[in-house]
Amino acid sequence: MLLDGWLNIDKPPGMTSYGVIARLKRLTGQRHIGHAGTLDPLATGILPVAFGQAARTIEFLHQVSKTYRAVIELGVETDTLDAEGNILFRRDASSVSHEMVNSALESFTGTIQQVPPMFSALKRNGVPLYEIARRGETVELKPRTVTVYNIQLLAFDPPFVTLEVDCGSGTYIRSIARDLGQVLGVGACLKSLRRTRYGVFDIKGSIELASLETAGMVAARLLPPGYPLAHCPAVYAGFESTERITHGVIPAEVQSQITEARTYRLCSQDGALLAIIDATGADLRLKVFNLTAGDT
Repeated sequence: MLLDGWLNIDKPPGMTSYGVIARLKRLTGQRHIGHAGTLDPLATGILPVAFGQAARTIEFLHQVSKTYRAVIELGVETDTLDAEGNILFRRDASSVSHEMVNSALESFTGTIQQVPPMFSALKRNGVPLYEIARRGETVELKPRTVTVYNIQLLAFDPPFVTLEVDCGSGTYIRSIARDLGQVLGVGACLKSLRRTRYGVFDIKGSIELASLETAGMVAARLLPPGYPLAHCPAVYAGFESTERITHGVIPAEVQSQITEARTYRLCSQDGALLAIIDATGADLRLKVFNLTAGDT
């Protein structure tokens, strides 16, 4: 049984994102499975998993926002910026107040510059930074532009700070923990992290990995391949254009509906997802699907 669709998995602690995929491959016997938005082993929460043709939509999910609940420990700094790393120093954080934390957080919203962690999957000359860090080497990391839509202080129980963070692609919560500690002058590291939303995937509708015992149980919980593309506006093609689209041609009637440099869902008149059109480059790029009606 070939599966096409998405699973909204609640990743357990201590497991890598690839470990989730490996388990689902063994369970279903299907090789073509991928995921969006890697989570560190320490982290829990939403890991969108794509089966079959749904995996072809992963590249378009980087445009969506995510929500995290983070617990940060003040007064401790580690080499990995989280609780799994080697402790570099400890400082007394007892002087930090609720008001000081709230004031410091004001500088973390909007479009900001953020230096990524040295222990990350980002690459330098083709080599992941975490491999360089494990060799005891360091490289100069340049700040990257990221977007933080909102940070809310949920609790302050010294030395722990609990935040809810709404952010865009490429934002490292570990870096927010580090930078918050630096602003407060006491250092900090990420104690725990839970992703509660990834685009349209919400923790309330998530599935515990351990609850899936058979391929049939996986199939019963699949969401349509086009489910996470709600952020992409839909354009429509007439029945007579369908065959041309399957051969990689974008009909004039469709091109006339494309008015912005963004990604579009190309659907038939009955709602079936035919393709994705990427209009963000110099030329239109068409990615064709073979799906049934309703997969929009």
